[in-house]
Amino acid sequence: MTIRVLLADDQALLRSAFRVLVDSEPDMEVVGEASDGAEAVRLTRERQADVVLMDIRMPGTDGLAATRQISADPSLADVRVVILTTFEVDDYVVRALRAGASGFLGKGSEPDELLNAIRVAAAGDALLSPAATKGLIARFLAQGDATDDAGDPARSERLAALTGRESEVLVQVGGGHSNDEIAERLEVSPLTVKTHVNRAMAKLGARDRAQLVVIAYESGLVRPRTD
Repeated sequence: MTIRVLLADDQALLRSAFRVLVDSEPDMEVVGEASDGAEAVRLTRERQADVVLMDIRMPGTDGLAATRQISADPSLADVRVVILTTFEVDDYVVRALRAGASGFLGKGSEPDELLNAIRVAAAGDALLSPAATKGLIARFLAQGDATDDAGDPARSERLAALTGRESEVLVQVGGGHSNDEIAERLEVSPLTVKTHVNRAMAKLGARDRAQLVVIAYESGLVRPRTD
């Protein structure tokens, strides 16, 4: 199945470069381009995009607000947003994850990394940057500059509904480990891990794996690293 990609960036030159790259792949196509967040939301609906490559800083409605609107729309539940950013240490990255983005990627990434990001997001997996950003996300989530819903009764109730093994898997997901790595750590099969991940997402109302990472830190199940 062809992955339908929407490009949202206020720089026309970058959009053109991304279009050439994406359209060169047999399993994906660019279905639209947006120069601001409002247009990105509109075109996501109209063009039935599967994955949106979203710049954060755009005029008018920025990428963060657009991501939040897409994630809040039930009719766009299957759409995945990958944030494109110049600075991977930007605190907007974590705010975007909280808003519903499936991950983020630096604009200086290699072409193969960008194409892989699209495929990973389309498959429903989390892309937390190819440059080992586990600690980065933890450090920003440790800052108190964003709303922390760890004390949300509804969230606490959903966490309590997890089985012991599902909680264990959630901790491992929060640590940035793949299903294969988790399987090795817990001495179970990757298929079993995948089942636990899917059940945890369903119980916690998480759109994808990236949201599980955010929940793991916000709930206190995983503590930010200080090194």
